[in-house]
Amino acid sequence: MRPRWQVISALGVFEILAWGSSVYLPAVLALPTSRDTGWPLPWVVGGVSVGLLVSAAASPRVGATIAARGGRPVLALGAVLLALGLAVLALSPNLPTFLAGWVIIGLGMGMGLYDPAFATLGRLYGSDARSAITTLTLWGGFASTVCWPLSAFMAEHVGWRGACLAYAALHVCVSLPLALFFIPAVTGSATVSTRRDEHLAPSVGERRDFLLLVGVIVLCSTIFGLVSVHLLTLLQARGETLAAAVAFGAMVGPSQVGARVLEMAGRGRHHPLWTMRAAVALTAVGVCALAFDVLPIAAAMVFYGAGNGILSIARGTVPLALFGPGGYASVMGRLARPAQVAQALAPTAGAVLLARVGSHATLVTLAALSMAAAGVVLLLQERGGDPDGRRPI
Repeated sequence: MRPRWQVISALGVFEILAWGSSVYLPAVLALPTSRDTGWPLPWVVGGVSVGLLVSAAASPRVGATIAARGGRPVLALGAVLLALGLAVLALSPNLPTFLAGWVIIGLGMGMGLYDPAFATLGRLYGSDARSAITTLTLWGGFASTVCWPLSAFMAEHVGWRGACLAYAALHVCVSLPLALFFIPAVTGSATVSTRRDEHLAPSVGERRDFLLLVGVIVLCSTIFGLVSVHLLTLLQARGETLAAAVAFGAMVGPSQVGARVLEMAGRGRHHPLWTMRAAVALTAVGVCALAFDVLPIAAAMVFYGAGNGILSIARGTVPLALFGPGGYASVMGRLARPAQVAQALAPTAGAVLLARVGSHATLVTLAALSMAAAGVVLLLQERGGDPDGRRPI
């Protein structure tokens, strides 16, 4: 098996390209696409929502496949699908074909974003995967930093279609070889159970913890999905200029990475649930500060960014701690579906709220969601995974 640092580095580059050419792509290319084609901007931007919904539908099956066969074939196929979908975008003569490209990209997202990457690490390293997951999120934190300027450069010099083709080529020439040659193959099933009854139904406590975890992730994904699209609008509604709003928004990325560095410096000395509690609390402080004007906007952005940054770590490490490594890949696949549905629908819900009740009421709604998440996460109890490494949820 390759050294861990090679595996994590390969996955890190894979994640930068996967995020940068899917979720982060419309931020730069949507407007040039709309101007060049005449297609309505909301439909162009809505392509990523289509992709997220398709990814959500595929995620449980993806998790089960990683549990059975490991992550290498799944990630390799994800790279191929991302490349194919981007090529369809680049060559699309009309809007339906463009959206069909996002359907293909959505399948690639389901096989190539954080959740399958976390599941791959859990499948490879079992209960020792926590540090690998934390390090991987540091790589992923640079996706927008790398790909937004790259997308803008390509859009200016080769157009949005050329940019999509370039990303497709990067997936074939970089992402696919990384998956095939640096992600180790696995043999056999996930952890073999030593129970007399391998089909023992999950306990009431296990089901309760799973549902609570789904609740926290859905609430936080809704907040993230809405804020990521409408933050500049919300800040400008508070009287900030566009330039100031952009400057404040730019503070989120460094805050995410900084919080992840601090989490990694802790070397796993605390239970992952404390990471999730801290993430939700920081997010709530940031959102409530915006809603009720109790802190400077810059401070609110730092709190929000830090919370969102370490929540990515908690999403990967808490299921491993609660349910053990045996069923980890399958659990990650099942958790991904509701999270991605929430993230896909949140921008539209935010647009409706802004149109009907205004920016202040929208911020108050976000504050209420963040407080609800803080309440739910407190109900989760610390405990280790099952001794045999398997909790069938």
